Amino acid sequence: MRVIGFFVALLPISTLSFSVPKAAPVRLSQTALNAENGANGESEKKKVIVLGGDGFCGWPTSLHLSDQGHDVVIVDNLSRRKIDLDLGCDSLTPIASPEERCAAWKEVSGKDIKFVNLDVAKDYDLLVQLLKEEQPDSVVHFAEQRAAPYSMKDSKGKRYTIDNNVGGSNNLCCAVLDSELDIHIVHLGTMGVYGYGTSGGEIPEGYIDVVLPGGREANILHPAYPGSVYHATKCLDAILWQFYQKNDQLRITDLHQGIVWGTNTPQTVLDERLVNRFDYDGDYGTVLNRFLMQGAMGVPLTVYGTGGQTRAFIHITDTARCIEIAINNPPESGERVEIFNQIAETRRVRDVAEMVAGLTGVDCNFLPNPRQEAAENELDVSNEKFCNLGLDPITLDSQDGLFQEVTEIVSKYKSRCNPKKILPASFWNKKRAEECATIDSDSIKLKEEETVEP
Repeated sequence: MRVIGFFVALLPISTLSFSVPKAAPVRLSQTALNAENGANGESEKKKVIVLGGDGFCGWPTSLHLSDQGHDVVIVDNLSRRKIDLDLGCDSLTPIASPEERCAAWKEVSGKDIKFVNLDVAKDYDLLVQLLKEEQPDSVVHFAEQRAAPYSMKDSKGKRYTIDNNVGGSNNLCCAVLDSELDIHIVHLGTMGVYGYGTSGGEIPEGYIDVVLPGGREANILHPAYPGSVYHATKCLDAILWQFYQKNDQLRITDLHQGIVWGTNTPQTVLDERLVNRFDYDGDYGTVLNRFLMQGAMGVPLTVYGTGGQTRAFIHITDTARCIEIAINNPPESGERVEIFNQIAETRRVRDVAEMVAGLTGVDCNFLPNPRQEAAENELDVSNEKFCNLGLDPITLDSQDGLFQEVTEIVSKYKSRCNPKKILPASFWNKKRAEECATIDSDSIKLKEEETVEP
């Protein structure tokens, strides 16, 4: 798989020539050597703190790590549940409290997961104390506001996303230093840091060989091109990781993940109290999950613009697997930030919509695009590191059964769906809002609503 476009906050893109130099030797990290040799790093079980462990990616990852024998502590301030209240839209699946979830996991697995209610962006002293008490080998950082539309909803959403995401990441680095422990940070980033413009080539995994003015060769962080405030926070995170690695030799892995689809994993299906959250609304619902939900409900699929946007995708089960691979393959002290592209494949949105429409029998409804983005783009992304370290990713073509799993969940909990929340409600700027003014949330009718009872 391949993609394009990422970073260089300190060097304007206009000053760079992206021709490949004849030779720009870079010492490979231990992780890169493992990937080249097809070796999957360390196998010993570790103490892992999962920040944001109550969320869509954090919860199934925590269960997977515990199932693999790691000692897991979940940290979460339950902010995502509070945002549900603000938006007036719950998860389609009824998610149990963190305490109930952990107790259920103990019942079905015999393994303990500890839950700590803590705000990483605000409760700094408690975070430092937690690190000193638990002494983790790794900290997995999911504790960020994860939705691009929510980050563009209004000034409140923009300011909260910056304060929470960037402040939390900086607090984590400071807390690791103040704990005086050698802790490996594994951060969930996003493919969106690269941008989605047509770049004409493959996006490598984090770093790119360039020729600077005067013929100087360099290997730099790939230029960034964020498309929302949320994506901008991930770019700012990446700069923080670079600084703290250079200045304090922190060991950091940054994972640029594609759009996640699916709901359950081999662990979450073991008990209904373990079920993962399922977001279907215009702010938090990921595109493929929204399509699958809409198709199961008999609602025309909400395709934005032409549907020509090409995006990277990964199943939620592979998210958890990738996190463990990253934990087992940390960079050595002094090595630069390790970066993986965490994706299974790239697909054009309208092609995905046609696939789901073919499976469910619904039509595609092409709406004005609420986002400020190119109508069409190509995306070519390298994901060789994870594949060389043993990941055999789930892809859309071969997984009709997983599509069925999502549609079964939707059918089971369809009474919890609020059709007024399906259409987009956040717009990137005034022009986009004006062009989307004709979108009527009351126009969505679920299949059942069209059935007249005898």
